[in-house]
Amino acid sequence: MKGEFDNIPIVSLAGLADGADPDKRAETVAALKAALETSGFAYLADHGVPEDLVERMREMNVAFHQLPMEEKLKLKINEFHRGYMPMSSSTIVTSSVAKVTKPNRSESLMVMHEVPDDAPYAGEPLQGPNQFPESVPEVAETARAYMAEMTNLGERIAGGLAEALGLPRDWFSRHFEDPTLFLRLLHYPEQPDEEQLFGSAPHTDYGFVTLLKQDDVGGLEVRNKHNDWIPAPPIPGTFVMNVGDILAKWSNGRFVSTPHRVRNLSKRDRYSQPFFYDPSMRALVECPKEMLEAGEAARMEPVLYGDYLLERLNKNYDYRKKAS
Repeated sequence: MKGEFDNIPIVSLAGLADGADPDKRAETVAALKAALETSGFAYLADHGVPEDLVERMREMNVAFHQLPMEEKLKLKINEFHRGYMPMSSSTIVTSSVAKVTKPNRSESLMVMHEVPDDAPYAGEPLQGPNQFPESVPEVAETARAYMAEMTNLGERIAGGLAEALGLPRDWFSRHFEDPTLFLRLLHYPEQPDEEQLFGSAPHTDYGFVTLLKQDDVGGLEVRNKHNDWIPAPPIPGTFVMNVGDILAKWSNGRFVSTPHRVRNLSKRDRYSQPFFYDPSMRALVECPKEMLEAGEAARMEPVLYGDYLLERLNKNYDYRKKAS
């Protein structure tokens, strides 16, 4: 049953590898389906992303946030949603699971997909240059390599999710021709357990799937149907994956976009690197008719992903509110 969970399952993705045995693939697809229909979350093992690259990305995350503030502020987030976001500069007012009035206690470097200068969509909303620190060029190099690996992982997962919904393996492909990609290098300072402050307030994610690598500090919690907050501690060698609102809509509610939050109650700084794998800005998101059972109706109106995303960003990020 949706929301009826007290732990998050571990799912091996070995069955999604190229050339995997069909029976193993079917087993992996079934495990993903069960996890995402119940909790909307899963730990992903055997994902194929090199661990040394994951570790280098973590090191670059720490290195960036240890730079002097004046250097980070030179990269302050631009109109294309790329760059440095200082502490307490986002408030999740669009949260459907809590009334959020206080900003998140975090700072981050937001990296998105690269946009070639000659791309026909260059200069359109969210289609512009990334910003990286010149003094640590390894941040840019590592982020680009990491995003390439994570995009490949997202593509494999999308194929498995299509099959889990009874669709052809490549069903989502046409909606991800120019995927909207986010890599957020987050730093959460120690957070006093008072005044209901959060590193990240209770919310659901906007998009398709989130693939999170967290350090060993912990602090991520997921809410079940009984309003219990279930810890999602780091497990070495895995990513935490969760369903976003767009995938929940696409699946007609079969996959659940589950509320989660971050509270860093340790006595240490916390670093995490969520990667968001989302469709093209021009993708039309509507429930596929071939997925509906007899008598079942689509629960949502079709929506252009770019319009949907911009509406949420414009409401939740201080720099976009000021610009408007």
